[in-house]
Amino acid sequence: MALLAPLLVGPYQSSLQFTKPDQPPSSQHLLGTDESGKDILNLLVYGSRVSVLIGFAASFVAMVIGTALGLVAGYYGKVTDQLISRVTDFFLVIPWLPFVLVLVAVLGPSLQTIIFAIALVSWPTTTRVIRSQVLSLKERQFIERARAVGAGKAYILRKHILPNVMPLVWAESVLTVSSAVFTEAFLSFFGLGWSGIGAIESWGQMVNNAYNQLAILRGQWWYFLPPGVFITLLVLGFAMLGYGIEEILNPALKRRGGAAATKKKPRASAAP
Repeated sequence: MALLAPLLVGPYQSSLQFTKPDQPPSSQHLLGTDESGKDILNLLVYGSRVSVLIGFAASFVAMVIGTALGLVAGYYGKVTDQLISRVTDFFLVIPWLPFVLVLVAVLGPSLQTIIFAIALVSWPTTTRVIRSQVLSLKERQFIERARAVGAGKAYILRKHILPNVMPLVWAESVLTVSSAVFTEAFLSFFGLGWSGIGAIESWGQMVNNAYNQLAILRGQWWYFLPPGVFITLLVLGFAMLGYGIEEILNPALKRRGGAAATKKKPRASAAP
């Protein structure tokens, strides 16, 4: 929907295309119009671009930071591991939603600020997962053989360890997309979303506008319900996808699932 928005609903509407405000759904406007006369279906389709863009961009930045720190902490160990672990613990224990809210309010709401703020609170989980996997991998025989033939640490990390942890990185990245979409909607609802002349409204901003216009009290379900449903579906979809990928690719979860599957079922009691 985000990629094919122009084909689905035409170009993003300008002020010259606004019509009568607060219209209910009709053949001309399938989801009605908002308080400014904007077509809600047009806003809904184009709003997916903002949510998906922020989700993938923040996930990519968090993936790069988290993977790099996890590799370094797990392989080098000692003081380096302790330092990175303490910083990771700090970001894990702070309340991340208020932290992101304050950070965006201080730096000013913009697309870059929102992506940076979400990535800043998303990388610690990836670092933890990658670090634990690297601690296991660096003791394997193929790593010992690489050291024995004179391979350097950077070469081992790049050629041997990184390819083996990438499946976990992808799983964590998908989960981060889900969290980023929710966080962007949270920020937009509190008026800290990306805005400006010509800026596309995100789903969170649509919910915020509907709240400010008392759409719920006025019975304008076509205004507040569609963006809320789409936010829920997108967050839930990426979360389920991430958990599924993690269950398949995470060695610990695979062993746990395999052990549960091999347990013998209790025999049925013999008939008297």
